[in-house]
Amino acid sequence: MMNILFKKGPVALTNAGPLVLRLALGAIFVYHGYDKVFLKGIPTITGFMASLGLPFPTLMAYLLSYGELVGGVLLILGLLTYWVSIVDMVIATVAFVTVHMANGFSVGQGGYEFMMLIFAAAFALFVSGAGKYSLDCVLRKN
Repeated sequence: MMNILFKKGPVALTNAGPLVLRLALGAIFVYHGYDKVFLKGIPTITGFMASLGLPFPTLMAYLLSYGELVGGVLLILGLLTYWVSIVDMVIATVAFVTVHMANGFSVGQGGYEFMMLIFAAAFALFVSGAGKYSLDCVLRKN
């Protein structure tokens, strides 16, 4: 009975976990980075950074926007995953503190639950690595 209750997932799918997590998190970051770079534009993001009282708002706008866009692509590819996950945790933490914390938990109210999930996913990749199905793994073998 205990073996059924506390059963592990199929061993054949063990390597799929980091892949699915990378693809999902990467897609989220590509979407938000693309929106900032190509739809809203860096000047709009700079204004938002300034309204938050962040120092060097133009620099912050570029770092955030391209960090999301390029970082998302790198996650999807599984390239530099360790470093990208650190950047993602920083992005999630800054967004949590400067924007979402004051709004409470619910994402529907602009709260921090989504940032918690983004941070948790990035942390999981930071700890586990990109996994077998990644360019990190391919390049590490050579």
